[in-house]
Amino acid sequence: MRPQDIIRKKRDREQLLPAEINFFVDGVTHGQIADYQTSALLMAIYLNGMNEAEQQSLTEAMLQSGSILDFSGIAKPKVDKHSTGGVGDKTSLVIAPLVAACGVCVPMISGRGLGHTGGTLDKLESIPGYRVSLSASEFQNVLEQVGYAMAGQTAELAPADKKMYALRDATATVEAIPLIVASIISKKGAAGLEAMVIDVKVGSGAFMREEERARTLAQALVKTGNSCGIRTRALLTDMNQPLGCAVGNSIEVKECIEILRGEFAPAAQPVFDLSLELSAQMLVLAHVDDSLDEARQRLQRALESGEALERFRQNVAAQGGDPRVCDDPRGVLPLVSESFIVESRRPGYITAVETSEIGHAIAALGGGRVRIDDKIDATVGYISEIKIGDQVTAGQTLGMVYSRDESRARETVSRIQAAYQVGDEFKRDLPTLVKEVVE
Repeated sequence: MRPQDIIRKKRDREQLLPAEINFFVDGVTHGQIADYQTSALLMAIYLNGMNEAEQQSLTEAMLQSGSILDFSGIAKPKVDKHSTGGVGDKTSLVIAPLVAACGVCVPMISGRGLGHTGGTLDKLESIPGYRVSLSASEFQNVLEQVGYAMAGQTAELAPADKKMYALRDATATVEAIPLIVASIISKKGAAGLEAMVIDVKVGSGAFMREEERARTLAQALVKTGNSCGIRTRALLTDMNQPLGCAVGNSIEVKECIEILRGEFAPAAQPVFDLSLELSAQMLVLAHVDDSLDEARQRLQRALESGEALERFRQNVAAQGGDPRVCDDPRGVLPLVSESFIVESRRPGYITAVETSEIGHAIAALGGGRVRIDDKIDATVGYISEIKIGDQVTAGQTLGMVYSRDESRARETVSRIQAAYQVGDEFKRDLPTLVKEVVE
C-alpha cells in the first residue's frame, strides 16, 4: 500500500477502505508519510468529501492513534463541551467551573487560536503562571482535586489529529466537515468522555457561515460521537456578532470572572445565557438532572453561592496560576489602559457585523498568530458596546480598541469600523442566540 495510491483514489472521488485510512493515519502518526502527502489527502477530502463509513473510519483511526485517558477511578460522570470557534467565544471558562460545581468531572482538552477565532489555552495563559501543558498524571490530579482541568493536546492524545490539525490551518482545509468531525471526536474520545455537548457556531464570525452547512456538521458530529460511544448533543448558536463584550485574551478572562462573580455588564449577558444553556445540556446528558429546567436551577444556585467561582479559583491555583485573579482581575491580568475609540460613520441602525473581520483585526494587532510559533500579546483587545439592531448616531462609540501600539491600533480601529454595517431601517430579524438543538 502506498500513500500516493490512497491520495489518487480520493482525488478521483472513490471511497477509501478502512484499511487504507488506517494505513494513512498510522503513517502520519509515526512520521512515515510526508507532510506534503498528508496535505494532498487533506485537500482531496476537502474537495470531494467523505461518506459516513469513511468519516467513521477516519475518526476511529485518529482516536486510536495514541493513548486514551482512563478516569474510571473518578466516581463522577465525565462530560465536556466543545465549540467550533468564534469571536469573543469564551464560554469554556465559565462552563467548566460551573458544571464541576454541580458534581460533574470535566476533562477539557482545549486548543489555541485558529485563524480569526480565539483559543481557550491562549486566554488561560494570560493568567500569570497558569500552565496548560500538563502530563496525564498532572491532568488527573487536577481533575480529582478540583473537578475540572483545562490543558492542551499532548503528543500521546490523538497524535494524528495534532499533526493534521496544524496542516489543515496551513492548507486552507479547516472547513472540511469530515476533518472537523474526526478532529473533534478523536480528541474528545481520547479524553475518556462519557458525554459531550458541541456548540456549533454559525454566522459571519464562524467557520460555518451558512445555517444549512452548520446543521450538516452538527448532525455529523452527533452521529459520529454516538457511534464512538460518547453521548453527544449539538447546539447551533449565533456568531453574527462578537459574543459578549470582549474580544482578546486578557479582557475575555476578565469578562468571565465578572460573570462568575455576578458583576458583569449588560452587554455580556449573551455569554452568561449561552454558558448556562450549554451547562444545562451537559448536566442532562450526564444524568445529573432529568430536565433542563432542573439543571438551570442547580446551575443558578452554584453561581449565586459562589461555588463556581471557588472552583475557578482552585483550578487556577492547581495549574500554577495566581488565584488572586478571582478577587482582583484588573490588578492581576495583563491589561492596558491605552484605548482608541471606534466610531459609527453615520447615523442609523446596526444591521450586520462582519464578525470574522473583527477577529482578524485583533489577531493582526497581536491577539492571534500568523505562524504557529508567534507570541500572543494578551493585552490587546476590543470591547464592543453596540449590538445588531441598536440605533446609533454619527460619531457614536461602537467600541474601544486596547493596545500600547498607537499606529497599529488605529489601523485596527479602521478595520473594525468598516466591519459594522449601518442602515436606515431597524433590523427586525435580530439574531437568535440558540438556533437549534441537534440530537
